[in-house]
Amino acid sequence: MRKVVVTGYGIISPSGNDVETLWKNVSTGTSGVKKLEDPAFAEGAVQIGGKVENFPAEAYMGAKDARKYDLYIQYAYAAAKQAIDMGNLSGEGWDAERAGVYVGSGVGGIETIMRNHEAFLTKGSRRVSPFMVPMMISNMAAGVIAIKTGFKGANYAPVSACATANTAIGEAFLSIRHGYADMMLAGGADAGIHPFLFAGFSSMKALSTNNDHPAQASRPFDRDRDGFVMGEGAAVLLLEDMEHAQKRGAKILGEVVGYGATCDAAHITSPDFQGAARAMNIAIKQAGIAPCEIGYVNAHATGTKEGDKSESKAIREVFRDCLDTVRVSATKSMTGHLFGAAGGIEGIISLLALQHGLLPPTINLDNPDEECGLNHICNTAVKSDTTLALSNAFGFGGHNASLVFRKY
Repeated sequence: MRKVVVTGYGIISPSGNDVETLWKNVSTGTSGVKKLEDPAFAEGAVQIGGKVENFPAEAYMGAKDARKYDLYIQYAYAAAKQAIDMGNLSGEGWDAERAGVYVGSGVGGIETIMRNHEAFLTKGSRRVSPFMVPMMISNMAAGVIAIKTGFKGANYAPVSACATANTAIGEAFLSIRHGYADMMLAGGADAGIHPFLFAGFSSMKALSTNNDHPAQASRPFDRDRDGFVMGEGAAVLLLEDMEHAQKRGAKILGEVVGYGATCDAAHITSPDFQGAARAMNIAIKQAGIAPCEIGYVNAHATGTKEGDKSESKAIREVFRDCLDTVRVSATKSMTGHLFGAAGGIEGIISLLALQHGLLPPTINLDNPDEECGLNHICNTAVKSDTTLALSNAFGFGGHNASLVFRKY
């Protein structure tokens, strides 16, 4: 099997619009969750979120494109452009027909949908934009990335809710591993800070309502957690066959060695720990390692009561003989939940943790829930010489996707 390495990555997030800023904030336990100042949120039950700030759209695309593209597409292309620039991908040394894009979205262009729906209701059908359909569909981020980069290989937009980015990265990994491609841009993007989407999640009682203390609202594994905090952004990795990367002189940032995907096939929103455990075990087996060789798990843990308990049970099932040595943290406590982009940002954080020998914390973990008993990294990062990390992502519908990364 070919070895698959990471040669670039890009981030647009509440914790920073580039990888350096993201790592500075996540490694120091700094929250990107804030009060939402938009008056549209003032009457809602939830008034906090992980919102992207100071996004320089025109630094990545022209003003005309920035006005035309939905925000989730703008975020996705910006993250992809960062990944390509980091990968030093010039016009030579690679075949565009063997370079693909797997970038998905959990929600797609909700801002475009809602803006045009309002125009339709108040001004009639003729005021609906001709760009509405191409800018709202969930595959258009992948399409725009390919158009702007010239990647002519396979182009898909996986949609598996909160597991979307991990699914994209995992399938891209397999595509390169089995020889169908030399390079892939893979990840996810969402721009879900919208009152309509908040209303839906609020009706489910899924979101934290700690509006008075935004930075303390996202508290995975904590006894006092009351739901997740919605975030937005994009995360894209440039994956590459190792020999291909070495031939063109690319800097290698890490290796993807395992991917496991399963479905609970049980309930649309309530997780089943067995499905998550199987995904982790498949990824570990594919990596050719034993569970106890992994030193860090970046948990999916969103801060919901049942979700955190179920994942904790799955982690205990997988790492039963080495629970004392594998460290666990949930970085959604700082970034919020980027939904379709969540696995991408957490995969990048896992790679950075291996590179820097520093495992980021779960902030706001002041009173660990006894039912989530793991070797938690509480509030402050810890040094580590581990060379293997596992990153989890689980989505509504019972989708489970786990990735194993190795330090290069």
